[in-house]
Amino acid sequence: MIAVYMEIRDGKVKKGSLEALGEAKRKAGETGTQAAAVLAGAAVEGLASGLSASGADKVYCLENPALAGYSSQGYAKALTDFVNEVRPESFFFAATAMGRDLAPRLAAALGVGLASDCTHVAVSGDRLEFTRPIYAGKALLSLKLTTSPQIATLRPNVFPVFSGETGAAEVITKATAISEGLIKGRVEEILREQSAEIDVTEAEVVISGGRGMKGPENFALLRELSALIPRSAVGASRSAVDSGWIGHGHQVGQTGKTVSPNLYLAFGISGAIQHLAGMSSSKVIAAVNKDPEAPIFKVADYGVVGDLFEVIPHLKDELKKIAAE
Repeated sequence: MIAVYMEIRDGKVKKGSLEALGEAKRKAGETGTQAAAVLAGAAVEGLASGLSASGADKVYCLENPALAGYSSQGYAKALTDFVNEVRPESFFFAATAMGRDLAPRLAAALGVGLASDCTHVAVSGDRLEFTRPIYAGKALLSLKLTTSPQIATLRPNVFPVFSGETGAAEVITKATAISEGLIKGRVEEILREQSAEIDVTEAEVVISGGRGMKGPENFALLRELSALIPRSAVGASRSAVDSGWIGHGHQVGQTGKTVSPNLYLAFGISGAIQHLAGMSSSKVIAAVNKDPEAPIFKVADYGVVGDLFEVIPHLKDELKKIAAE
């Protein structure tokens, strides 16, 4: 069995988890086993029925009122108990902030290895082989985990969501014992930025700005572009975030978020190695920069040497024409 932790946010399963479940279903088909979705929370059984269409053969609901808010220790304990009882051969997480926190804790509790931020999964003999970028995306590492379960985090927007025929998933609800001491540090409230924008890690198009934006007021130009492009979000380089022009939740790069959108638009971003580490796996990269020697052009599929404040209005006009057609 390949189990997948399904991250829940605002009462819905996150897209990155559905992508991980889709990959689990495909690999389960190749190895003759099953894909299982694992939900954890206070009352999560209501989300179980929709997961069969996303590839789940079984859905495990780990329920306890103490899991109403996210707690690293509490959730890790619930998943550890699940693995010790059910014994899945592999366990996938989406490489989100929660997945990157929870997967290493589970691996440490079980004394097994972890393959993090994977962009490819293959079947090799009786084991899975994982591929992940290293050295800020300049090389790829393929590895097999000799311990069981094989725990891995999968980069969002890399693996497609499952589409195909599947029967109704078997739903199994398990009461989970969590002590009070494990939930003292749980998340009680999430304060969100007042914006309707989706997270950059889940966006199909990321429109990022760097120091070339010249100030916080000019990020409104990128938001105007984003409003014209479905499933898009505004990102930023570290220099723009450090300058206080935009919140850290928008930062793309080695110390921010890793994104793999279908299209990455970079405006006024030089392309420091730390930034490239977070976006070099984008399907298509287009960059606008005044400096023809900017490193961003070495990874860009399309490049415009010019003033972004002249390019953006033309791009907006073209997008409006497309929307009007």
